[in-house]
Amino acid sequence: MIQCVDCEYYQSGPDGGRAFKCDPFVNIKEPECLTKWQLLRLEVLISGYRGMISQQKKLAPIQDKMIRYIERELNDLDEADQWKLTEDDQTDGENPEFGI
Repeated sequence: MIQCVDCEYYQSGPDGGRAFKCDPFVNIKEPECLTKWQLLRLEVLISGYRGMISQQKKLAPIQDKMIRYIERELNDLDEADQWKLTEDDQTDGENPEFGI
C-alpha cells in the first residue's frame, strides 16, 4: 500500500499543512486511498457539526427567553379574550352561533 506522503497527489505546505489533490472519481491509485479519502471527508463533516453545535449552545439561552416571552404573551391574549366567551362556550367548546 502506498503512503499518502509518497503519492504524487499529496502536497505538504511550508506551515505543515497537508493538501490532497486526489479525486476518487478520476485519479485514485489504490482502494485504500478511497477509504482514506472518506475518512478525511468525514472529519470535515464532524468539525462542521461541532461548530454548529457550539453556535447552538450560544443561542440556546436566548431562544429559551424568546419562547417563554412568546408563551407569556399568548397566555395574556387568551386571558384578555375570556370576557368574550360565555360560560356555555367555555364548557362545550362549540359556538352555537356558527353551528360548529
